[in-house]
Amino acid sequence: MSFKRFATVATFAVLASSQVQAEEWTKVRIGTEASYPPFAYTTSDGQLAGFEIDLGNALCAEMKVECEWMPVDWDGLIPGLVAGKYDAIMASMSITPERKERIEFSEKYYQTPPGVAVPKDSPITEATVEGMAGALVGAQSGATHAIFAEEVFTESDVSLYPTADEYKLDLESGRLDAAVDDVVVLSEWLNSEDGNCCKLLGTMAAIPEIHGEGVGVGVSKNDQDLADLFSKAVIALRENGTYKEINDKYFEFDAYGE
Repeated sequence: MSFKRFATVATFAVLASSQVQAEEWTKVRIGTEASYPPFAYTTSDGQLAGFEIDLGNALCAEMKVECEWMPVDWDGLIPGLVAGKYDAIMASMSITPERKERIEFSEKYYQTPPGVAVPKDSPITEATVEGMAGALVGAQSGATHAIFAEEVFTESDVSLYPTADEYKLDLESGRLDAAVDDVVVLSEWLNSEDGNCCKLLGTMAAIPEIHGEGVGVGVSKNDQDLADLFSKAVIALRENGTYKEINDKYFEFDAYGE
């Protein structure tokens, strides 16, 4: 038996213990931050769209539950979950030890590295601590990449923004020298008309202590059965090809990661 097959069988065995309780779920309210394309965003006609929205709907279908999406500001996601305003979070939230003290997570459903974007005429030539020395670097407050920027770019000035859209505007206008975010988020923006000002300088190695185990579905401490249900659905979508269909709609690589 291959390691991959063994891991899958073992995971199903662990999840089986919560199956009876998990079947009680008929509707799941999911909080998301709808300003993070291509993962989750709002279209011009007010509809939610993106990789996480499509994947979340597919997960709910696999779980045989009804999905209800609830747009929430990033800083309010975990407090809202803890307060019971919704049942789960799908908002590119990395699984980290600090967050696991407050909420539970499913197994990861994607994991991509941090990237650095700069203006096209930037004198910065490499995405390294030394190469970014003295630069004003922007990142989204509260996000994993903000922690990464503050802890890694020790020779730079780091400025935090409430949303990704705000640091993008400052980078475009020249008020920032560089920005750090998920490479997919940056690439999506840079390939659009709005991101024509700038370019991808490069990617950097993820730090497990900061970036955690990947991005997972967040649930409350009392809902481990729901986390297990999501984990089981992710495995199923990976095995039946649905994950790949959704992935290939947005990316030219496997967003699930190693």
